[in-house]
Amino acid sequence: MTTNNPAPGSVADPVNSPAADATAPLLEVQDLRTYFHVMDGTVKAVDGVSFSIAAGQSLGVVGESGCGKSVTAMTIMRLLDVPPAEIASGSIRFEGQDIVAMPEEQMRHLRGNEMAMIFQEPMSSLNPVFTIGDQIGEAVRLHLRVGKAEARDRSIESLRMVGISHPERRIKQYPHELSGGMRQRAMIAMALSCEPKLLIADEPTTALDVTIQAQILELIASVQERTHTALMLITHDLGVVAEMATEVVVMYAGRIVERGHTDQVLLEPRHPYTEGLLASIPSKGMKGQRLNVIKGTVPNPFNMPAGCNFGPRCPYRFEPCLDQDPRLLASDDPPVACWLWSPAGGYGTPPRLRAAQHATAHDVAEAPAAASSVVDGAGTPGVGGGA
Repeated sequence: MTTNNPAPGSVADPVNSPAADATAPLLEVQDLRTYFHVMDGTVKAVDGVSFSIAAGQSLGVVGESGCGKSVTAMTIMRLLDVPPAEIASGSIRFEGQDIVAMPEEQMRHLRGNEMAMIFQEPMSSLNPVFTIGDQIGEAVRLHLRVGKAEARDRSIESLRMVGISHPERRIKQYPHELSGGMRQRAMIAMALSCEPKLLIADEPTTALDVTIQAQILELIASVQERTHTALMLITHDLGVVAEMATEVVVMYAGRIVERGHTDQVLLEPRHPYTEGLLASIPSKGMKGQRLNVIKGTVPNPFNMPAGCNFGPRCPYRFEPCLDQDPRLLASDDPPVACWLWSPAGGYGTPPRLRAAQHATAHDVAEAPAAASSVVDGAGTPGVGGGA
């Protein structure tokens, strides 16, 4: 990775770079691969991930623990230790700027200023030896180039914006003096203090009780609406996605297996893994019944299965799943990485696509008969009971 200063006017120059195309997405990730090289081998934590987020849009990223959600976010923010981590290939473009090739000096200007992140556990993310005001004010002074007095005022305003009472007193307190919900609000205030264009929230309600979770989610939604900030929400809770996100990507074993509009994916899931996630959600109607589970375990990252990564756990697996690896392409319609929907080499029309085509043909065949019965029932002028 180069560390030389970019030439004036290059895409990596935040001051002199040409204006980004107004129609281009705010964040565009293409075929991103992040690997970890450890003693036991290489872990492909992120393996060919592609998605985009427009200004003001909310994208939900869902999947089991260990599927690569947080590593994707950390790669975008360039917060991984290199080595052992490596961005093996792919591109990350923010407003047209190539983040992967960007020198660290410029990345520090971008990180926390134009794009910010809310981490899972605020107690381990906040520095215990500095006050809340010092930590928020440091980011403000670094990125906005203001004095201590103005940084203090902005810190107070940020805490007030996220609903913390008596912010003038709270800025003098240390993280251990605040409750879990207040610490998470302080993290959100720090992330929003420089008015970023992109906010990455990595399971922001982890370890909070249900009441506080609802307050934090409502806070993030209201702040996003007020500031028109793009949101990348990482979670394993599909209920949160339904409430917060307009688009969703489903990840499994380092890959995106399904993407689409939130309503479409949650109401008409196409990938068996997405179906399994939705079926495993408890409901009142299941009281006294055994809960649905996705059988099997997540594959060993050092020994991934041949063919489809989800194949060993899939209730619908058939021949091509055993030796052919489905990949989600930009041109796929529907956007799902599954041989039930995509044509596998030598196997003809995919089963579910064939079933959909058969149902469509059946509906078309039934339409004339249905129309005829309606006409006969209504009568026609001069025939039967017609006027």
